[in-house]
Amino acid sequence: MVEHSPLAAEVGRALRSRVTAVERVTGGDINDAYRMVLASGEVVFVKTDRGGPAGSFTAEAAGLDWLRETCTVRVPEVRALHDGEATPGRRFLALEWIDTARRSPASDAELGRQLAGLHRSGAPGFGHVHDNVIGSLTQPNGPLPTWPEFYGQRRLLPLARRAVAAGRLPSESLASFDRLLSRLPSLAGPEEPPARLHGDLWAGNALADRAGRPWLVDPAVYGGHREMDLAMMRLFGGFDDRCFAAYQEVHPLTEGWPERLALWQLYPLLVHTILFGGGYGASVLATLRRYR
Repeated sequence: MVEHSPLAAEVGRALRSRVTAVERVTGGDINDAYRMVLASGEVVFVKTDRGGPAGSFTAEAAGLDWLRETCTVRVPEVRALHDGEATPGRRFLALEWIDTARRSPASDAELGRQLAGLHRSGAPGFGHVHDNVIGSLTQPNGPLPTWPEFYGQRRLLPLARRAVAAGRLPSESLASFDRLLSRLPSLAGPEEPPARLHGDLWAGNALADRAGRPWLVDPAVYGGHREMDLAMMRLFGGFDDRCFAAYQEVHPLTEGWPERLALWQLYPLLVHTILFGGGYGASVLATLRRYR
């Protein structure tokens, strides 16, 4: 019986209702995930740890709350959290279940408008009060006064060093990163106030429900340049052109934004270089050559 499963029992205790059904569902590359039905009739989405950093679920829950408080985008409610033990299968995050459907051009257009509202809601500074996680990598968020400083010191340099140490990039690429960091103030475009970012906005983290309404999941939040979210969306694809057109109508981008996209895409490319290797490292090196 499912109620005797250790995980189901933990979830049931946290939500004060016995789990009556469990179904494994898609949960990404890092976590195991389940749809759980409770005796109360509630349905929840439950993620369990499969090797991510300790505290990652606490950071994710806080990130969802940080996005929700703007009243601009839909994110699932946190229903229960158990992040105090490092034992795989015991740490979990239980979220409101979303009955999903395929995203449509109309839902993507609504997403573009909502994302523009999220970015316009702003952030206290460049960074965040807590570090969090992107993929299975710790994402440092210690605030810095300007976007070029933050992007260079908190995003590019830590991952570049890690990629070299892991043999994913040649050691001489660090000199190219140093040169790029020195040029960031002139490459970053007009100064903008910090935007409130989802931080990991690829197509798999943008859902639509049965009513066609967009939802965002799995954030890696921080205050940063708003083009970061849009650059990741364009890097991996999966969003209708109406999404970007709707964004532009609500919150037009500043001059020169197409030339900056590859610069901001360097960060997710570094993440993928470390996690997956393959051709991502070559893409990183090509981007460095573009901006040398």
